[in-house]
Amino acid sequence: MHRRNFLAAAFAAPSALAKVLANEYVTIAESPDPAKAYLGSPGITRLPGGRLVATYSQTGGNGMIVTSDDHGRTWQRRSRLPLTHARPFVAGDALYVLGHVGDLQIMRSSDDAVTWSEPTKLTEGQAWHQAPCNVVHTRGRVYLVMERITDPKAYYQSVLAPVLMAGRTDADLRSRDNWVFSTELTFRQAYEQAGPARLIGVPFYGIGHTWKGPVKGRVQRRMNPLSWLETNVVQFRDPNHIWYDATGRTFHLWARAHTGSTNLACIAKAVESEDGRSIEVSLEKAPSGEPVLYVPCPGGQMKFHILYDDRTSLYWLLSSQSTDSMTRIDRLAFERFDLPNNERHRLQLHFSRNCIDWCFAGLVCDSGRPDQARHYASMVIDSDDLHVLSRSGDARAKNAHDGNLITFHTVRRFRDLIY
Repeated sequence: MHRRNFLAAAFAAPSALAKVLANEYVTIAESPDPAKAYLGSPGITRLPGGRLVATYSQTGGNGMIVTSDDHGRTWQRRSRLPLTHARPFVAGDALYVLGHVGDLQIMRSSDDAVTWSEPTKLTEGQAWHQAPCNVVHTRGRVYLVMERITDPKAYYQSVLAPVLMAGRTDADLRSRDNWVFSTELTFRQAYEQAGPARLIGVPFYGIGHTWKGPVKGRVQRRMNPLSWLETNVVQFRDPNHIWYDATGRTFHLWARAHTGSTNLACIAKAVESEDGRSIEVSLEKAPSGEPVLYVPCPGGQMKFHILYDDRTSLYWLLSSQSTDSMTRIDRLAFERFDLPNNERHRLQLHFSRNCIDWCFAGLVCDSGRPDQARHYASMVIDSDDLHVLSRSGDARAKNAHDGNLITFHTVRRFRDLIY
């Protein structure tokens, strides 16, 4: 192929030059009114018997819990889901869905998602945030992160405190007494402790700057304050890792980094006390003693999902691929949502031994259009396959952010992608 034709093909149809692993999908949910009702927060888990359980939200609190007994080919509705930013997870013999409506709330099923308890509050008079990120099981406990909005008067993402929650798998997790909540470190506090990241161009654009343009009746693009959000939890199990803890009581919080740029994540360290009654969150440090707030992470500018695979001892990263974040803002296509780094229509898969050095495994899916999203996804391992649940949009979607579909994709024999 001549160079000119090669470049034209690369930019016109990126999927044509790379293997797309799971572009075909099953539609789990579809908005009844794409202009007003948006679908989001796709979460998924697998029960020990093989049943898949998925959750999603809809504008107005009309989310749903659904199940599949044929590896995702067909789905059955089980219960209305009145919680926002919810995720399903297994603990002991029970299945839970944790989310919030202002306060943290949790639901429980003891019959594999057929019937559900009413939501029970875990907090009182607080405001929370999150996305359906990952869950870690170790030492008879389940660990996950929710994010408390510590100052309702500030830009909420800059004052989010990712709270690592630890619950005993042999206890009823509808009781607040059976959870340990970590201490809180907001992004503002972390940034003040670490100091400005000037040498990596953060922030990339001036904070508060607005580029005006008509996008369905609102301001088109704005650089909001620096922040972290949508936090995963990671535990290092390799004794050779610099941040390995032989006691098994150190975890790391891996969060989306809003910097105006791409491919960075924010991290913090969470250390559990020896008696398991407290968890202290602080900044991690490099061997030099310098504080670490930002680390390389493909797609770290958007919500991502990290999954540890015991069989291969590898971390798998599902994230949004950015292809043109250096385009001048005034030259972005009208269909593009927000700033140049806010590209949402291609999901990518990577693997890593250490969560810092990532190997590209392939594109999971690509809508082919910047206004038809495949993003904010969650994933789960099902034997040799990897299932992906995506917040998606088609030609009817309001924009790339406000999707009208929840789509289910399967990467067959995903471990064959390792090299």
